[in-house]
Amino acid sequence: MKKILQFLCHRVVVVACLIFLQVLILMFMILRFRDYFVHFYAFCVLLSTLVLLYIINNKSNPAYKIAWIIPILLFPFFGGLFYVMFGRSRLSKRTIRKMYSLANNFHNTMEANGSTLSQIAQESLDAANQSRYIQNYAGSPAFQHTSTEYLPLGEVKFERMVEELKKARHYIFLEYFIIQEGKMWNTILDILVEKVKEGVDVRVIYDDIGCIMTLPNNYKAHLESLGIKCCVFNPFIPILSMKLNNRDHRKICVIDGHTGFTGGINLADEYINAYEKHGHWKDVAILLKGEAVWSLTVMFLSMWDYILNIREDYEKYRPNVYLDTLPPSDGYVQPYMDNPIDQEAIGETVYLNMINKAKRYVYINTPYLIISNEMITALTSAAKEGVDVRIVTPHIADKWYVHALTRAHYEILVEAGVKIYEYTPGFVHAKTFVADDEYGIVGTINLDFRSLYLHFEDAVWLFRTKSVLAIRDDYLKTLEVCQQITLASCRSVSWYQKIFRSILRLFAPLM
Repeated sequence: MKKILQFLCHRVVVVACLIFLQVLILMFMILRFRDYFVHFYAFCVLLSTLVLLYIINNKSNPAYKIAWIIPILLFPFFGGLFYVMFGRSRLSKRTIRKMYSLANNFHNTMEANGSTLSQIAQESLDAANQSRYIQNYAGSPAFQHTSTEYLPLGEVKFERMVEELKKARHYIFLEYFIIQEGKMWNTILDILVEKVKEGVDVRVIYDDIGCIMTLPNNYKAHLESLGIKCCVFNPFIPILSMKLNNRDHRKICVIDGHTGFTGGINLADEYINAYEKHGHWKDVAILLKGEAVWSLTVMFLSMWDYILNIREDYEKYRPNVYLDTLPPSDGYVQPYMDNPIDQEAIGETVYLNMINKAKRYVYINTPYLIISNEMITALTSAAKEGVDVRIVTPHIADKWYVHALTRAHYEILVEAGVKIYEYTPGFVHAKTFVADDEYGIVGTINLDFRSLYLHFEDAVWLFRTKSVLAIRDDYLKTLEVCQQITLASCRSVSWYQKIFRSILRLFAPLM
């Protein structure tokens, strides 16, 4: 009985009941209009017509347009009304104005680095063009004097993170989509508590939806009782709103301004294979030391200031404040962020640039392959031109319908010459690109519509660093335990599976 009561009182259950109640109220209101059916029907059809004209002429992704146009045409009575309530991918003007300070703080703090860009141009015009795009549209310059260490597993990242956290003397910033009580987080939390006692400024940001099933309700108060400053991003409230889709999917750790981590690894035990959730969990991260950590620091502080509605002096958090000697240059390192505030799909564009400019090969790790027509065209065109394009996806799914949607894209890619492999030991959560032994990307950005258009994300673009070769070597090692997808296996799928996958592909932008 106690467990049943705990379940019924869980925030997820309460919120679900409140949202369900709103749906019932909405249905009741619509049914009440039956007495005025002719007028109400005419109004709904007119609204659907106006919505269709709006969708056709706006700047959203064509796949997103189609995903809404079809149901509106099929159900004009409800389609337009539901689009007005739930279908706008862009935030309201009020929300944009509120969130704009986040991106504005970041852009105003980061300085354009013309000298570094000129040096990149001397080595490669293609690289300079990619770097310039990131600098101009993400507000993130490229850096030298930064060492990079590629961490090929969650266990390795955990070990290195513990080592670096213990060295903290001034401040620790953690921003994660998921935090879950267990071996990984409890070990880190013990260190954070000790650091607070030493006078270290410890701050934590976590996403409310990301942690809704992994942390107790009001966990923020618990952390604050331990002396840890805490903010919760976009708290989940029981109101039907598109704002709930905008999540903080970033994974950032900054220590004393000169040491930083990012990548796909959250602070939960499946990421370090402390327990088996979907077979062996393959995930990666990157450790930065030096100037480039400044971008990660400003990303965190911008989010912190946005949530608390404050503005701090960022200058006291620069890398050189607590680091006497910057490390020697290890190529060029450019951390960047993407957000749903503007209409610029930075994450997708950086990926497309790397695919389009690859000359010999491009190797990709992704947990989800839910891609737009632009991405399909880039991948297939590169393969047809003779570029060795390889993609590793999971063999064991974390969400069955997402995995089915991933597999729905296999045939068109394999037919064009793209090599696709599934990681047979379990689940791949890594988000990495590596090309031509020169370029690499490690970050949080999945190849799906949510990451590319709705979430706050971050990644690191690498050019001619030692870690680029480490990404390549780890990728080739991973292929040894993968099974390649053949065209015959793609075409051997039953007819009802093909129909189901086709339907999933149609509504992929709405998932």
